[in-house]
Amino acid sequence: MLTGIKIWNFKMFNQIDVELGKRVVFIGPNNSGKTTALQALALWEMGLRKWNEKRQGSKAPEKRPGVTINRRDLVALPVPSANLLWRDLHVRRVYTEKEKRQTENIRVDILVSGITGGNEWECGLEFDYANEESFYCRPLRRIDEGAKDYPERMVIPQDASGYRIAFLPPMSGLAAEEPKWERGRVNVLLGEGQTAQVLRNLCWEIYTKDEDHSTWEKLTAQIKEMFGVIPLPPEYITERGEIIMSYNEARGVTLDISASGRGLQQTLLLLAYLYANPKTVLLLDEPDAHLEILRQKQIYNLLSESAEETGSQLIAATHSEVLLNEAAQKDIVVAFVGSPHRVDNRGSQVLKSLREIGFDQYYQAEQTGWVLYLEGSTDLDILRTFAKTLEHPVAKYLSRPFTHYVANQPRQAESHYFGLQEAKNDLLGIAIFDRIEPFEPSFGNFIKLIWKKREIENYLCYKEILIKYATHGLGDDLLDRADKQIRAKAMEESIYEMENALKIQYKPGPWSSDIKASEDFLEPLFKNYFNRLGNYNLMGKTNFHQLARFIPKEMIDSEIIEKLDAIFKVAVNSKPLN
Repeated sequence: MLTGIKIWNFKMFNQIDVELGKRVVFIGPNNSGKTTALQALALWEMGLRKWNEKRQGSKAPEKRPGVTINRRDLVALPVPSANLLWRDLHVRRVYTEKEKRQTENIRVDILVSGITGGNEWECGLEFDYANEESFYCRPLRRIDEGAKDYPERMVIPQDASGYRIAFLPPMSGLAAEEPKWERGRVNVLLGEGQTAQVLRNLCWEIYTKDEDHSTWEKLTAQIKEMFGVIPLPPEYITERGEIIMSYNEARGVTLDISASGRGLQQTLLLLAYLYANPKTVLLLDEPDAHLEILRQKQIYNLLSESAEETGSQLIAATHSEVLLNEAAQKDIVVAFVGSPHRVDNRGSQVLKSLREIGFDQYYQAEQTGWVLYLEGSTDLDILRTFAKTLEHPVAKYLSRPFTHYVANQPRQAESHYFGLQEAKNDLLGIAIFDRIEPFEPSFGNFIKLIWKKREIENYLCYKEILIKYATHGLGDDLLDRADKQIRAKAMEESIYEMENALKIQYKPGPWSSDIKASEDFLEPLFKNYFNRLGNYNLMGKTNFHQLARFIPKEMIDSEIIEKLDAIFKVAVNSKPLN
């Protein structure tokens, strides 16, 4: 069984260390590296096989001990140019030593650990770029290159050579006609993601594997249990050199396999591939593709049981919530957010966050190093305007912050923050909520603050500011002066009416710290004001932030400055990735 893999300089990875086990699920957002980790295992197996073909049983030369691998041999990860396997396409490093320009090869290193028959082993390989078509493979160096001219290399353990790795991408459809392929061609097509070309070939291989067709009968029984249909034995048409296959529906109709649903085809592909590769490390990319929620759990359990029966190790990459929940209870779950790492199956808060947080948010967390939680986007607009008016140093950080809006729900902010910490454990967070009682204090790198007044809109409520808003945009000519008087009077009357209405309802006054300013004062105020003018209401709740720009520096509440200071402290102490 493979127990771990360490990877350096491969594709998107600089350096990662991934724990493996009998059954492993790689979970994470799209483009987070799950498939890349599977491909690294396939590359390691290819390198090991090529090394054993050339060097097994003989002493490798000290100089240039590598064996050549052509990119076309990489059936599990086809690339048009070999340098695409290197991180950021960097295959050489240039440096200066003793005033001389030097170059050094950058190597892809893959170290796999395992346990066989109770014996633990490690097998490391390094890959050196040669040209667009090929690269070299050799055992990993044990010591630093500068120690001597030809550094000692790891010994390839015999136990490692007995492992076969098989990589299966998601189902891509099904061709109407399928020629009979040799097994090598089947592997090439699978590596290219052309699963549509090989399903019947895999089924033919399973059907002809045993004289009594026992493996095929087991497969058909499993398909019948899941989908209520019976796959019929594939037939090889010698004259046309192709394989045909049909299935019986529950109502007795016989149809070509191409007429079946994509979920049935995906399941048939998975099971056929599993039975065709016993005692193998199976790398499955999105085995839940094309399956509805109810069957995702069923197929994972079925694959787990079948892998156990065939003596195979199962490593699957997915972003399915169902597979995540199922695997978290009994198997190893590796989260591909930030640096890939194992997730404790008891970390339900973390698992929940992993399901709900998109890759873009993990990326922002790494790039900024801090996150700001607010009730909504208007809160950010108000803070941004106040910072600009005050010429506060936080203004540049608020111009493009990483914000997450949580509708005044502290638990939601905590859940999101913990999830982001899976990607960046030194992430700083600050949350500013409307006044909440009771309020839980801050903890660790997550600062939680509340407004002393009911909500941020309370800091916009000044009679002179509301009148200033009503009369803004008008000039000094005769008509504009008359219009100013009309608007100012309409606003004053609206304010007076609201003051009386709140008093009658025994609610806090409009200038009170306790009123819910947005709903109980500003919304009805502007509705009344625009009605008096006979105009359309231009000041809905989402526009209240516009009032902030009319408040001069000397009128801005000291608490606003305190909150801006707190945000600034978090921002300047953060540690962005770059």
